[in-house]
Amino acid sequence: MGAGFLAAVLVLARLCDDEGLFRACGAWMARSARSRPRRLLAQVFLVASVVTAVLSLDATVVLLTPVVFATAARLGARPKPHVYACTHLSNTASLLLPVSNLTNLLAFAASGLTFTRFAALMALPWLAAIAVEYVVLRRFFATDLDAGALAPAPDEPPQLPLFALLTVAGTLAGFVLASAVGIAPVWAALAGALVLSTRALVRRHTTPAAIVRSAALPFLAFELALGIVVRAVVDNGLAAGLAHLVPHSGTLPALLGLAALAAALANVINNLPATLVLVPLTAPAGPAAVLAVLLGVNIGPNLTYAGSLATLLWRRIVREHDAEVALGEFTLLGLLVVPAVLVLSVVALWLSLHVLGS
Repeated sequence: MGAGFLAAVLVLARLCDDEGLFRACGAWMARSARSRPRRLLAQVFLVASVVTAVLSLDATVVLLTPVVFATAARLGARPKPHVYACTHLSNTASLLLPVSNLTNLLAFAASGLTFTRFAALMALPWLAAIAVEYVVLRRFFATDLDAGALAPAPDEPPQLPLFALLTVAGTLAGFVLASAVGIAPVWAALAGALVLSTRALVRRHTTPAAIVRSAALPFLAFELALGIVVRAVVDNGLAAGLAHLVPHSGTLPALLGLAALAAALANVINNLPATLVLVPLTAPAGPAAVLAVLLGVNIGPNLTYAGSLATLLWRRIVREHDAEVALGEFTLLGLLVVPAVLVLSVVALWLSLHVLGS
């Protein structure tokens, strides 16, 4: 189901791009930034956070990052702060909904929570994580942001793709309804992809082959193979080796320890395998432990390139735009961001659990 869901969301995001959704976002950012790079960074944070939460982290990396490059070039702004925001938020901002990340789907299935309950518990950690990311990136890239930019040349703003927006909104409503009646979210994602695919095919804006390509089947096959390998490793001793490290209480220190363990493991074996390993070990302890693991595997990958496949994909896209990301700079920013985001988001989760209950 996970691979089918991801394929449907990738198709949905690509068709939204074909409808002009991401171009419209770029035009809005360019017009409203008004030659102010700091304002542009805030807009990138807003757009990337929403895109990641609603259309998954892959949409932010694959579709939004090139738009951010183009927008920064149009304004004459240095792209680095805004492009870094895309990769960091593709991980951090994927905390909100069960459908924002494949790791979320795995945690959601094990947590026993409803769609809306999951979102309610993760809303405060999501906001806290994004806020810390913004403060740190704004300070870290102060020189680039102070360099200034140009006022965009006046042009005709692109038409807002209302049909695509309504389809995405309907798909989100479908996720909530599907959860309420016990149906897997993949069916809502497939319905949304089918609606946009049918429209695009009827209007001859795409082809069946292009739709199949947008599902990224080789990438999905790799994800599936990775899961099989991890399962074999787990069954042959890794789970037993980690079991004694996993706390089984909902206290704040226990949740902090779980999140730290998950973040460390994500940077050693990648976040998806780390989720496959840790979620079964923590599920018996209840939703609090599972969600703490999710915080670790989604925030931790901002520390190293190897933390998530999305980060590796983002690095390839950056190189395609004749830019380079220094390993030292990426790691230094990660060292400044990840511990602070992890601690504050876990505290926010602990508060949400005490206010809303688990």
